[in-house]
Amino acid sequence: MTFAYEIPLLILLLVTAGGAILMKDLISAVLLLGCYSFFLALVWAWLGAVDVAFVEVVVGAGLATVLFLLTLFGTAPKDGRLRRPPPPLAALVALPLLGVLMLYAAKDLPEFGDPNSPASTHISPTYLQRSFQDTHTPNVVTSVLMDYRSLDTMVETVVIFTAGIACVLLLRRKVS
Repeated sequence: MTFAYEIPLLILLLVTAGGAILMKDLISAVLLLGCYSFFLALVWAWLGAVDVAFVEVVVGAGLATVLFLLTLFGTAPKDGRLRRPPPPLAALVALPLLGVLMLYAAKDLPEFGDPNSPASTHISPTYLQRSFQDTHTPNVVTSVLMDYRSLDTMVETVVIFTAGIACVLLLRRKVS
């Protein structure tokens, strides 16, 4: 039964997300966000999106956690505690209501693995049948990302590189 792995993973996701939101200590919140990212990568891998899982592990659980921790260690100790008022009552009502609405809307989505879903009938068969002939790349995911959609991938890489440079410029220390 697949629920033996899915339900505990969903519970871990919810617990780490809720813990990161409610945590008052910033270092603990950052570590919980890293755990959340790791569990989310497990969900992506479980769903068969190994490329997305790999990016989530590297960027979400790895790089983001390290950058957050480096930023926190570079701040003064008095800034280590998060001071905020409790969430308003409207947020405590709106979030579960939003979850129920999302579950209601999810009923209209195609079943997982349905070969007749729009994603499986539009362009996917062409990629699967012709990727090796067109690109001479044995991995279909690599051929789609690097050959068919290379311009899109390049622009995404430029955006990530620009964000990284912006972080370096914002976090650098002035030497006097």
